[in-house]
Amino acid sequence: METGAGIGLYPLHRCKNIYLVRHAQGIHNVDGEKNYKAYMSHDYFDAELTQLGWQQVDNLRKHVHSSGLHKKIELVISSPLMRTMQTAVGVFGGDGYTDMSDVLPLMVANAGNSNRAAISSSNCPPIITEESCREHLGVHPCDQRRSISDYQFLFPAVDFSLIESDEDNLWKADVRETIEELAARGKKFLNWLWTRKEKEIAIVTHSGFLFHTLNALQNECHPDVKKEICSHFANCELRSMVIVDRSMLGSDISVTDYPGKIPKGIDLPSDAVVEDNNIKKGE
Repeated sequence: METGAGIGLYPLHRCKNIYLVRHAQGIHNVDGEKNYKAYMSHDYFDAELTQLGWQQVDNLRKHVHSSGLHKKIELVISSPLMRTMQTAVGVFGGDGYTDMSDVLPLMVANAGNSNRAAISSSNCPPIITEESCREHLGVHPCDQRRSISDYQFLFPAVDFSLIESDEDNLWKADVRETIEELAARGKKFLNWLWTRKEKEIAIVTHSGFLFHTLNALQNECHPDVKKEICSHFANCELRSMVIVDRSMLGSDISVTDYPGKIPKGIDLPSDAVVEDNNIKKGE
């Protein structure tokens, strides 16, 4: 069969819906899109969102609510950098925070020079961070993260428990991760998703990570679908996709399938019943 031709079937419980989001505009994007060398500037260490970026967050949040996605998403996974976490809590978090002793905010007021009020952790999916969906590692200061202890103060209700080191041990000032290493890391991240019980997951990450990961996974797609999947993401763009567990990594069972024959009893295929009736008539 021609690659990508026709349609196919796969069990629903071996699929997940994922919502891939590139962070909103960061301060590094403004100059970096004009001059790539700007990404080398230490002025953009762990770059935060611009005010335009926050407007992009507001617009995506409106879409997520008007489309009903906010009711479907069970989990939000964010890269542990300032711009991705700001995007994640701004898009998928609760409404304005009311100071209550028993509920922590997702983000404190003015975190990362946001000029924004605190964001509530009520009535929204949990937001966790995961290192393996970070941007291309090394050399560019904008892709280096702060210490987790700093982030925990700024994002109190975000879950950092999957991060192994307080300091950033993955980013190297003089070594840039290769494209092959980044794509392999992306595949490992998607495989890790199958260890999660959630079926509707939003991932807030980065342009390079998305581009190279998706390009490494598109080999069996129709050429038109390849273009749809693999083009570069705009700032604060969301794409909805389905990933399929073809390697049987998932161990869960279907919650919607029904086994039948309840109550159990003797059952014959219809052709066997017809044959049996014909025998009886001939006796």
